[in-house]
Amino acid sequence: MRATVLRTQVSAAARRPGRLVLTGLAVLVASFVVFGTVLAQQITESTTRDNLSGTPAATDLVIGGPDQPPPVQALSTVRAVPGVAEAVGRLEIGVSVGESYLNLRADPGAGPLSTVRLVAGSYPRAAGELAVTRRTAERLGLGVGAVTRGFGGERSTPTRLTVTGLVETSDDAGHDAYAPQAAVSGWAGLATVDRIDLRVTPGVPAEAVRERVAAALPAGPEIRTGAEVRQSEADAAAEQVARLFALVGMFVAVAVAAAALVVTSTFRIVFAQRMRQLALLRAVGAARGSLVGALTAEGALTGLVAGAVGVLAALAVGHGVPPLLRAAGLAVSSPGVPLAAALAVVAGAVVLTVLAVLAPAFSASRVSPLEALRAASTTAGRRGVGVLRLLCGLVLVAGAALAGGAAFTRLPTPGQESYDPMPGLLLLVGSGAMAFFALVALGPLVVRPVLAVVGWPLRQFGPLGRLAVGGIGGTPRRAAAVSVVVALGVTLISAVAVGGASMRELADRELALSAPADFEVSGADGAPLPAAVVTRVRAARGDLARVVPYRRIGDVTLVRGGERLGSAESGYATTDLDLTALPTTRDLDVTQGSLADRGPGRIALGGWVARDTGLRAGDRVALALGGRTVEVRVAAVLPDTGPLHAGILTDPGDLDRLGVPGTRTGVLADAARPGEDGRTAAVRALRQAIGGIDGVGLVVLADERDRNDEVLGTLVWIAAGLVGLTVLIAVVGVGSTTALSVVERVRESGLLRAIGLSRRGLRTMLTAESGLYGLIGASLGLLLGVPYAWLTVETLGVNAPLVLPVLPLAGLFVALVVLTALAGVLPARRASRVSPVSALGADG
Repeated sequence: MRATVLRTQVSAAARRPGRLVLTGLAVLVASFVVFGTVLAQQITESTTRDNLSGTPAATDLVIGGPDQPPPVQALSTVRAVPGVAEAVGRLEIGVSVGESYLNLRADPGAGPLSTVRLVAGSYPRAAGELAVTRRTAERLGLGVGAVTRGFGGERSTPTRLTVTGLVETSDDAGHDAYAPQAAVSGWAGLATVDRIDLRVTPGVPAEAVRERVAAALPAGPEIRTGAEVRQSEADAAAEQVARLFALVGMFVAVAVAAAALVVTSTFRIVFAQRMRQLALLRAVGAARGSLVGALTAEGALTGLVAGAVGVLAALAVGHGVPPLLRAAGLAVSSPGVPLAAALAVVAGAVVLTVLAVLAPAFSASRVSPLEALRAASTTAGRRGVGVLRLLCGLVLVAGAALAGGAAFTRLPTPGQESYDPMPGLLLLVGSGAMAFFALVALGPLVVRPVLAVVGWPLRQFGPLGRLAVGGIGGTPRRAAAVSVVVALGVTLISAVAVGGASMRELADRELALSAPADFEVSGADGAPLPAAVVTRVRAARGDLARVVPYRRIGDVTLVRGGERLGSAESGYATTDLDLTALPTTRDLDVTQGSLADRGPGRIALGGWVARDTGLRAGDRVALALGGRTVEVRVAAVLPDTGPLHAGILTDPGDLDRLGVPGTRTGVLADAARPGEDGRTAAVRALRQAIGGIDGVGLVVLADERDRNDEVLGTLVWIAAGLVGLTVLIAVVGVGSTTALSVVERVRESGLLRAIGLSRRGLRTMLTAESGLYGLIGASLGLLLGVPYAWLTVETLGVNAPLVLPVLPLAGLFVALVVLTALAGVLPARRASRVSPVSALGADG
């Protein structure tokens, strides 16, 4: 009997491949995502290895390294070895040019071992000559023929530097310069190089040359092949890729867990549709164990087919996309065919499906043989939860609350030092996991009150709305199973949105302090700017939107009652920067008072100065400098420091009364036009205003803002994309659930059509039911996601504010409802095409 039951169930499933794929659709998507992630990692690592090595492909041997720098004299010895076609020294030093910085690298400039290409002028030949990249020339005003002064290496005093050419390189950071090794070593006074790259004569074995070089160099430095060095460089880059994909794996695991929940719900529906058949098997002698085994085997077959289809689809996409990207001019490598990984994914799909089918199979096997006497082939779904499930759910709720409360009690206090966020974050992860599993356990009970609230507007649209809400409310366990997966995706995405917005607000505040404008012109070591420079900067209005000069001194002390406050020996950095003239002032945060109150006789303090001196907003104190004092009141306290890392922000008149000279020490300015062109024009105007005066430097602060924005934006989008996998599987689950429920409710649909409901009305009702899954899930997800996001931001201890991105969250809510509604469109159209007569004649 066991074999007969098994053969009956498996053959019935095999005869309906469409339903088989529909049942395992979530597993198919999960398999596609998992194997696609494997291929994406292979593509990324291969691309990194092929394109991101800093050693030219023509390099056959590399001598020395960071731990064994060869002497410069070794170059002549190596070049004299038979079989050596070319040998070049590699080294890299930092060069200070005024207030700017250059990264000077040794490169031959031409030939197979060069990493740059000359595009203008001539390549340097003598010491003190260099070539720069295009962006470096634009940013630092170092075009061909420019002469400046700088120092680096062993030089401690500035010497002459001449730009002879412009070069192109694979990565232009805006501060890169190149020259031959002899020119770099001669100018910097260096006796060693970082390493020696050599190319062997064609036709000569590299191993033979390696032995000759080793014999010619008495010190016995390490000699590696170019392939080994390139592999090592690629491995270092690939290691970062592996770390990134380890993080990706965490999100993929969440998506797989979501797929398991969807599959469990799907099998419950499928087995409920076949209750009469299962009851007949019980009536003719089939044991419960036989039914469980047969239904589990059906699940394994579903997992096998869905896993194989998902892997094949991912393989096709993984090998089809790179050629298209290469055709578009992007250097993207193709993946291999990781057979072991493919088999592991298929096996994992089978195991996942078997585990997901066990609970529905045991539940279905308990069907009574008397169910065979029912006219319908389906049974109504259970509406409540068992006592054990209820108790487990309540225990999980209590655990989540306790862990969340413990994390809340560990939140850092303002100014707390030596704070470790890891214990609090682990508590939050545990709390979130328990909250989610509590939602799984208690979902049928939670769905009803949520549906009563979110379904109220839909019920106001008449009978169709009431039917849609009733259809969901009539199967709360099914609604909970699908909505919980949607809630998981929305929880993660809303947490990412809130966390990303909060961190962006924090980044804006930090940048308002460290980079309050696009550019800063200042004297070396706080020296005053020549008045002519300030005048010329003010005159460059065509390329600059605003110019804000300021004074900054570093030895102002705070005194009260004749007693010096604080522990700073040399006083606090003080500036009279006019914050009202800067648009970034709106991004500044205050912990006490208001920046609007700052003015003559009223100062603002950085938080660390306030803590050091014990001052608060409203306190009276005196500024002291060189025997003079000025009475002031503390108008505001900032969280940490003031703009330009100042501890005290005061009014220009207060500095005048302290006897500070009126000569400006710096100027902040913004570009008049957006984009790289506007920024470059502003840099040129400022360079002309400086006029090559020694000791006056230009810093492009906007580059720092751009880098931070790019990094933060990329991280947020990557995180949103990864958690979006869960939403994708949730939408697939809604679609498959709606499709299977349409089959289950054929007679109901026929009855509605028979009493006058139009095809359009039936489609609208079923589509609205599908959208309700998203509405319930999105509501639950936001209720969970926002509090956990706030706790996470606070636990990090970075003083980030809680920012609720209302429009993105509202867009997410609407998008989820629309997507889940669209997932039910095709099943609804199928149901509307069945004639009422045929539907009423069906079993279920």
